[in-house]
Amino acid sequence: MISILACCQFGLISVRKEKNVLLLLVIVMVCMFFGFSLILTCRFDMKIMELYIWICIMQFKLFRYVSSILPPGNEDLKGDEVETIIKFKNALGIDDPDAAAMHMQIGRRIFRQRLEAGDRDADLEQRRAFQKLIYVSTLVFEEASSFLLPWKRVFKVTDAQVELAVRDNAQRLYGFKVKSIGQDFNVDQLVALREAQLAYRLSDELAEDMFKELTRKLVEENISTALNILKSRTRASEATRVVEELNKVLKFNNLLISLKNHPEANRFARGVGPVSLLGGEYDSDKKIDDLKLLYRAYVRDSLSSGRMEEDKLTALNQLRNIFGLGMREAESIKLEVTSKVYHRQLAQAVSSGDLAAADSKAAYLQNLCEELQFDAEKAVEIHEEIYRQKLQQAVADGALSDEDVKVLEKLQIMFCIPRETVEAAHADICGSLFEKVVKEAIAAGVDGYDAEIKKAVRKAAFGLRLTREVAMNIASKAVRKIFISYIQRARAAGSRTESAKELKKMIAFNSLVVTELVADIKGESSDTPPAEPPVEKEEKVVDEGEGEDEAWESLQSLRKVRPGKESLPKKGQTEINLKDDLPERDRTDLYKTYLLYCITGEVYIPLGTQFTTKKGASEFALLNQLGGILGLTSKEIVEVHRSLAEQAFRQKAEVILADGQLTKARIEQLNELQKDVGLPPQYAQKIIKGITTTKMAAALETAVARGGLA
Repeated sequence: MISILACCQFGLISVRKEKNVLLLLVIVMVCMFFGFSLILTCRFDMKIMELYIWICIMQFKLFRYVSSILPPGNEDLKGDEVETIIKFKNALGIDDPDAAAMHMQIGRRIFRQRLEAGDRDADLEQRRAFQKLIYVSTLVFEEASSFLLPWKRVFKVTDAQVELAVRDNAQRLYGFKVKSIGQDFNVDQLVALREAQLAYRLSDELAEDMFKELTRKLVEENISTALNILKSRTRASEATRVVEELNKVLKFNNLLISLKNHPEANRFARGVGPVSLLGGEYDSDKKIDDLKLLYRAYVRDSLSSGRMEEDKLTALNQLRNIFGLGMREAESIKLEVTSKVYHRQLAQAVSSGDLAAADSKAAYLQNLCEELQFDAEKAVEIHEEIYRQKLQQAVADGALSDEDVKVLEKLQIMFCIPRETVEAAHADICGSLFEKVVKEAIAAGVDGYDAEIKKAVRKAAFGLRLTREVAMNIASKAVRKIFISYIQRARAAGSRTESAKELKKMIAFNSLVVTELVADIKGESSDTPPAEPPVEKEEKVVDEGEGEDEAWESLQSLRKVRPGKESLPKKGQTEINLKDDLPERDRTDLYKTYLLYCITGEVYIPLGTQFTTKKGASEFALLNQLGGILGLTSKEIVEVHRSLAEQAFRQKAEVILADGQLTKARIEQLNELQKDVGLPPQYAQKIIKGITTTKMAAALETAVARGGLA
C-alpha cells in the first residue's frame, strides 16, 4: 500500500475519483494475498481496473476451488479431480499460465504448512497432499506442465520425485478401478480400464502387474475356499464343492486366455492372460503341498467315472500350469491316483470274471489303459506287483501247494505276465526264503547238520518249486562266502602248517556240510556215490590228448592224490567251487601250500628237538578234494606237481653235478634220484642237460681266462 501511495504522490498514477482509489486498493489486496508484485507505471482507466479486478477474483475463485477439491493428505484421490478442475478453469475463462500460477500458489501454501508441521504424521500428511497436487496439476496441464509448473526451481523438487508422485497416485487411482473387476467381467470393463490407465498416465508395465495381481487374488480366493473344504474332513458329498471351486478357477482362466486372443485385445487392459500364482500367497514351499492336495483331488474326480476324458486331461494341464507344479510332480500325482483306480478296476474285472472270459486278455487290459489314459508299462508293473503279492501270500507257510500253483498260473495268464518275469519273481521271493534256510544250515556247522536241518532243506528246495539251477545258485553264493572266509584265514596264518590246517577245515566243511547240502537240494542220498565231477572228465580228455598218462603216473605225489577206487574215502562235492572267485595263480598257490604240507609233513620241536611227521594217503586224498573246491582242472593240478618235482630234482642234481662231470656213478645216482622224486625220464634228462651245459660253459670261460686253451 505504501508503494502505491508513493506512486500516486509522484504522479505515476492518476486517481480522479474516490471510486477508483477503492478499486485500486482491492487489486492491491488481492495481489498481496497471492503474493503478486504490482508495479503500475501507466494511467489506469476504469475499464482496465475492472478487468484486472475480475481476473484477480477469478484466480482467487480457482485457488479456492482447487484447494477445496483436492482431498486432505490422508485421503486418496477419487479420480474425477482433473476433469472437474479443467471444466471449472474453462468456465472461468482463465488461461493456462494464470491457472498454473494458482497451482503453484497452492503448492506454496502446502509447503509452508509442511514447514510449520509439529510432528512426523503431520509432515507426512502434507507431503502426500503436495504429491497429489503435483499429480493433479501434471494431468491438468499435460505436456505444458513441464514449463508452466516449475516445481524444481521453486520447491527444489527433483524430476524423480515428480515421477514418483505421478506414479504412486496413478497406481492408487487405477487400483480403485481394478478392484471393481470380478471373475464375471466383460469386454467393456476391460476397455474402460485401458482408458482409465491412459487417463491416469500409468505405465503399461505397472498396469499389467496390477491386473495380474487382481486375477491372482481372485483365484486365490477360490483356492482358499477349496482348501478349507478339503481339510475340514466333511462328508464325501462335500468333496464336489472342492471341484466346483477349481472349475471356477479353470473357467476364469479360460476367459482370460480367450480375451488375450481377442481381435481387439490391444484395446483391453494390460495383463490379460493365463492366471499364475507366482508372487502370491501360494508361491512358497509350505503352500505347494496344499496345491498338490487340490490337484490330487481334481485328478481323483476326473477318474470318478472310470475313464479319463480329453477335456478333463486338458483341464488338468491348465490346473498344473496355474498351480506352478513341475511336470514330474504333476505326473507323479496323476500316476499315483490312476494306479489306484486301475488297480481297483482290475480287481473288479477279476472278481466279476470279465477278464477271464475275455477272448483276448491283452486287448482287454489295453482297452482299460486307454480309457484311463494310463501308461501300459506302468500297468505291466502293477500286474507284476499283484503277482508278487499273491506269491508272497502263498509261500507264507514256507511251501507252494498245488492249489497255489494253479492260482498263480491262472493269474499269470490273465495278466499276460511273461514267463521270464514269473521266474524272476519266484527266484526273488522263494529264493530269499530258500537262502534263509541254506544260511541256517551252513551256520549249523560240521556238527550241527542233523536230520532236522536236512528235512528243512529238502522241504524248502522242493516245496518252494525252485528249479535246481536257481536253488544251486543260491546255495553256491552262500557257500562260496564261507569258502572265502577260510581262504582269508589261511592266507593270514603265520606258517605253512597253520595255513594247511585252515584249508583242512575248509575241506572238512565241504565234505560234511556242503556235500550233504547239495545232495539234499538234488533230492539224492548222501550215501550214493556222487557222479564223476567235471574235473575228472576234463582230466581224461587232457591226458588222452597229450598221451602222457603213463609218464605222469611216475609222479609219486600225483599217484597219492589219485589212489585206487578201493581206497577212496567219501568224496566231497565239486559243483560249488571258487573257480570264478579267485584268479588261477591264487588257487594254484593254495594247492601248492597244502601239497608241500603233505610232502614235508608237520614239524614239531618239543624241548628243542625237531621231529617231522610224515603224512599218509589220507592227506593226499584231502588234497584231491581241495583241488575240486578250488576249481582246478587236471592239467593245472598236474602242472603244480610237475613244477615241485622238477624243483626237487634240480636242487639235488645241481649238488651231484657240481663240477659238471657226468660219470657213470653220477648217472646211476641221478637215475635213483629221478625215481625217488617220480619225475618222468624225459624231463629229468632235460634238467641234467641244462645243468651240464651251464657247468661246461662256465669251465670253458674259466680256462680261457687262465689261458689253458692257448
